[in-house]
Amino acid sequence: MSPGRGTAWPRPGRKRPSLREIGLVDVAAGFVGLLAGVAVGPLADRLATNAPLHEPLLRSVPRSPRLLLVTAGTALLAGACGLVFGFTLEALISVLFCWVLVIVTRTDLEHRLIPDKIVLPATVAILALRTIDDPSVEWILSALGAGVVLFLIVLLYPRGLGMGDVKLSALLGAGLGVSVIPAMFVGFFVAFVPAALLLVRHGKEARKQAIPLGPFLALGAVVALFWGGAILDWYKQLAA
Repeated sequence: MSPGRGTAWPRPGRKRPSLREIGLVDVAAGFVGLLAGVAVGPLADRLATNAPLHEPLLRSVPRSPRLLLVTAGTALLAGACGLVFGFTLEALISVLFCWVLVIVTRTDLEHRLIPDKIVLPATVAILALRTIDDPSVEWILSALGAGVVLFLIVLLYPRGLGMGDVKLSALLGAGLGVSVIPAMFVGFFVAFVPAALLLVRHGKEARKQAIPLGPFLALGAVVALFWGGAILDWYKQLAA
């Protein structure tokens, strides 16, 4: 991998290219990613429909009212990955990672469920691809570390979190490496806002109302995918 490309962006200690450094090849990669995201949108929406129902994932289903939103998510995120990472394996990994996050966001918002049928195979595939692209124990250690952290939180607060969140956090570690740290921080920080509003409005009764954590972790993962390295570098400078 050439400097400034591939895993350079989400990892700490690397310089992020400016807009002036993004060339025509990157723009072309972004356009290809956008088209691929549009094409895969219906498939992602079908997977999000079937997985929570324990149906065959590719079973034909009626058009979902969420189809346009899902397609917009897969298209915009894939386009951004192409623009940022160019025609690289890193771009492909990032696109697959983002598409899984889109599916998980829909299933958790609608069913309060993060389906194993989606998350577990995606974790294995992304972990393997990350290791091929950038051989390092960082990916598997980050996946295990993030999973253990969420598992301990589940043990302490089982009412608020579930094992689906634990498995999703392992996926985040596999896809982001050490940048899973800012991903988790952003996810929990943003999730705190609606939780605080519910607490203010309903008082102690708010504890009985579950807030899906998956979409917030997905948001944190997207932030970390593109800016995780910069966030970690900024934190190191503060701590120095």
